[in-house]
Amino acid sequence: MKIELRANAKINLFLDILAKLPNGYHSLFMVMQSVSLADTVTVQENGEGIIRLTCSEPALPTDSKNIAYRAAQAFLEEAGLSGRGVDIHIEKNIPFEAGLAGGSADGAGVIVGLDRLFGTDMGTQRLCDIGLKIGSDVPFCIAGGTMLSQHTGGILSHLPPLKSCFVVLAKPATGVSTARAYGDFDSASFIYHPNKVGMLDAAANADFEGICRQAGNVFEQTIEVPERVRIKSIMRRHGSSLAQMSGSGPTVFGLFESESDAEKCRAELEKSGLVKSVHLCKTADKGVETVNEE
Repeated sequence: MKIELRANAKINLFLDILAKLPNGYHSLFMVMQSVSLADTVTVQENGEGIIRLTCSEPALPTDSKNIAYRAAQAFLEEAGLSGRGVDIHIEKNIPFEAGLAGGSADGAGVIVGLDRLFGTDMGTQRLCDIGLKIGSDVPFCIAGGTMLSQHTGGILSHLPPLKSCFVVLAKPATGVSTARAYGDFDSASFIYHPNKVGMLDAAANADFEGICRQAGNVFEQTIEVPERVRIKSIMRRHGSSLAQMSGSGPTVFGLFESESDAEKCRAELEKSGLVKSVHLCKTADKGVETVNEE
């Protein structure tokens, strides 16, 4: 049997760093949202006892350096199937190193796909526990929708779905090192922390306007992305309800109630010379969706 899945990207409606932990990780407070820009993940058993990963993006590794490969290892071990072999193919659409959890989405797709392939029916929580072993964003990418993510990503709470809207994702050419992003945060002399209580209140009441008012990302204070200000300005000029960086960047997203406004924004950004890639998609209520089984 072959299973094909859509593994959705994510954006951060809210991202605050609460503390650096003794183990070097950071305690986070994030409101996360799935979006319909997705990689396609295909899994099938190969009968050879090996994990074989292929990818449409030649710049990405296809061994244990790839989170999708490690996801397969972790799942097979947890399921007591370490002797079984699987073929995995990833068709990349989500920009990588973009703050959109493209790698984590692939890992989530592999875990959900293998659970279905082998009929293990582990349930969402157990799959998320496997995901947390390989990446802090993987549990959210498995669960998907609109969620509060706390600590190092393993504490997830469902929130009412965000109002359906259109999302423009603009990735500048400027690269961002996640390790450096956290290092710069740790060394910053002053950080303004956005209003967690206000954001949770707005999210709990599905208050779209309130969510947009209370949104924030502390990384915008410490990560220099020269194009960000101009990208956000273009998004606002076209009527975005919110324009903000996702994760540790560099991608900036804009939320639009009007598809026409979103498309005009996408078209202008594409011609602006400010971005390496730009996509128009929608909010999504799932992290991983099965497309086909054969």
